[in-house]
Amino acid sequence: MTLFAGHDLACRRGERLVFTGLSFRVAAGSALLLRGPNGSGKSSLLRCMAGLLAPVAGTQTWNDRPIALDADAHRGRLRYLGHQDAVKPALTVLENLVFWQQLHGRHDVAAVGRGLAGLGLDRLAELPARLLSAGQRRRVALARLLASPAPLWLLDEPTTNLDTAGQRLVGTLIEEHLARGGLAVAAIHHELAVSQAVVRRLELSSK
Repeated sequence: MTLFAGHDLACRRGERLVFTGLSFRVAAGSALLLRGPNGSGKSSLLRCMAGLLAPVAGTQTWNDRPIALDADAHRGRLRYLGHQDAVKPALTVLENLVFWQQLHGRHDVAAVGRGLAGLGLDRLAELPARLLSAGQRRRVALARLLASPAPLWLLDEPTTNLDTAGQRLVGTLIEEHLARGGLAVAAIHHELAVSQAVVRRLELSSK
């Protein structure tokens, strides 16, 4: 079974030690939800998991192999969705998804279609992204997960700017991803609509 794990991690942002002695485990078909107050290190931990921020101590492993031994392979098996939606306003919704695919070396028209349909963006496909609402932009960002699939999803507050229906949809997307054998880690302030049977929680505290 695929297993992503961290062992005795410590992370520093600037001069501040955000967390130390932190460990986690997330297996195929399960989700890890990161909880904690602002400044507790949820976003920093996600960035460490994504390889965007190097921990100052500890190791992360994928199937017991340190991810630092092959950073390119690790980047290829994850999709990271941060606070910013990173939607390009000059491109249409469709062009944004195609551009995202190209960044990952893919060309899959069917997958783009699944992204549009899965997030209810079909009728907005040809609309310039600059005309979208904040919630619609968030849906475009989430649609990338379907347009360019990868086993590990790292999601920083994925329901930001979404209405109730959109929040439920995020839960459905995650559950379907897990059912396919995927893994997900999400930093949250509010509970996700995901079956508790597949969820573990990691509470972070402010220093």
